[in-house]
This record gives sequence, C-alpha cells and structure tokens, in this order.
Amino acid sequence: MNDLVSLISHHGYALLAAICFAEAIGLPLPAALAILTAGAVAAYGQLHFYLVLGVGLVAMLAGDVLLYFTGRASGWALLGLLCRLSASPETCILRSAEYFYRRGKLTLLFTKFIPGVNAMSPPLAGSMRMRPPQFLAFDAMGAALYVGAYAVAGYVFSDALRVITRGFRSAGWAAEMVLGVGLVAYAVYRMIVYRRYRLLDVAPRVSAEEVARRLTEAAPGGILIADVRSHGYYDADSERIAGSVRLEPNRLDEEIKNLSKEREIYLYCT
Repeated sequence: MNDLVSLISHHGYALLAAICFAEAIGLPLPAALAILTAGAVAAYGQLHFYLVLGVGLVAMLAGDVLLYFTGRASGWALLGLLCRLSASPETCILRSAEYFYRRGKLTLLFTKFIPGVNAMSPPLAGSMRMRPPQFLAFDAMGAALYVGAYAVAGYVFSDALRVITRGFRSAGWAAEMVLGVGLVAYAVYRMIVYRRYRLLDVAPRVSAEEVARRLTEAAPGGILIADVRSHGYYDADSERIAGSVRLEPNRLDEEIKNLSKEREIYLYCT
C-alpha cells in the first residue's frame, strides 16, 4: 500500500490511467486500489480530485470500448481468450452471460464491482450486438459509479489509509512475510482448482459428418440434436440445425428433465 501511494504520488495521473485501462481490458491489476489510493493522495493535495475522477473514467471507458468493438468483431473468440485463465472457462462465460439474460443493459451499471464478470461485460455487449450509443451510455454510468465510489472513499478516509500505510511500514519484514505466504497459498489453491476442472474436462466430441451418417442409419426419432449456444441463438440472423431442439444452458437442470433417456443426444454450441 505504501509503495502504491508513493508511485501514484510521483507518477500521478499516468499511472492511474494505465492501471485502470489494464484492468478494463482484463489484466489482473487492482484498479479499485489504485483509484482508492489516488483519492487519498488527492486529499493530501498532491493530485486534483476531479482530475482523478476524469482520468479514471476515461481510461476505463477506453478499455471497455476497445473490448466492445473487438467482441463485436470476434464474438466468442475474445470471450474464450478472457476466460482461458479461469479454472472453468465455460462457467466463466455462462456466469457473465447470465447477468445479461436477467438484467439486460442494466448489467453494465454494476458489473465492474463483480470480479470475473467486469472484463466480460463489454465484449458480451459487443457480441450481442448492443447498439454503440446505448453501450456507451450505460457503460459510462457504470464506470462513473465505480470510479466515483472508490475515489470518494479514498478521499474521505485518507487519514485511515495513512494510518494503515504507517502500520505496514512499521511491521516491515513481518508484513512482507505474511503477504508473501498469502500469495503463495493463493497460487497453490488456484493450481489445485485449475487441475481439478481440467481433469473433468473430457467431453467426447464427434464430427458433423459422423453425426449426419448416424442420423441416416438410426431409427426415426432415435437421435436428438440439441442447440446449447449460450447467446448466439438470440442473434437476429442466427440459424439452427434442422430438426434440433433448443436447450437454454442457464436452465439445464430444468431442461434435462424433459429429455428422453432412450435417445442418443448430440449437443452443439457456439
């Protein structure tokens, strides 16, 4: 914390902008902590509070707009890339998509406060073809709420942050040791979780040509093809395999109850 205060005090708005932009595009950097610290530094008189708000907001919007148009152009490719470091990529995508299904464009107002979903929202909005003016309006409000909340908290509680900083400084090597052990423990935990999910990632695959051959050889009604695309199905120009049924992946527990156990089932996604 003390190092971050010192860095922002010396490098000011440029460092704040870089951290906010990096988090917006999905890099694991603590924008909330940087904004909080910048608010406290502004209270010390070394930065201008309204410039902290403006720089943080513009940097966040720049990253979001970049992901929005990239998601609009690449669709699921970018979403898969952002979720690749997650323990369960499909869960990462579905969790983010579920917020959009339930709340629509209002999702952009609060997702920056939700780890794991914040960087997914702009490319999801782009891939779902949300209109650019609408995206900019709601994303700007969400970014303003996020930057404003942490900047105000840092400004108001600057004295408390200064006490915490002094505490870390006086603790010296002990605080660094505790932090180091915590980071190692977290890294080991993430490796265990990652390995556990990867061991379960054994879904068998079959080619489209093979499915077509089996369809011609099977008895009528003996094979069921199901569309489980997370949101591509909702695009206005999307198409579905003839004869397939739609299964909503966010309601699989209910959808599975309606499926016959006597038929072979083939699923296809985006």
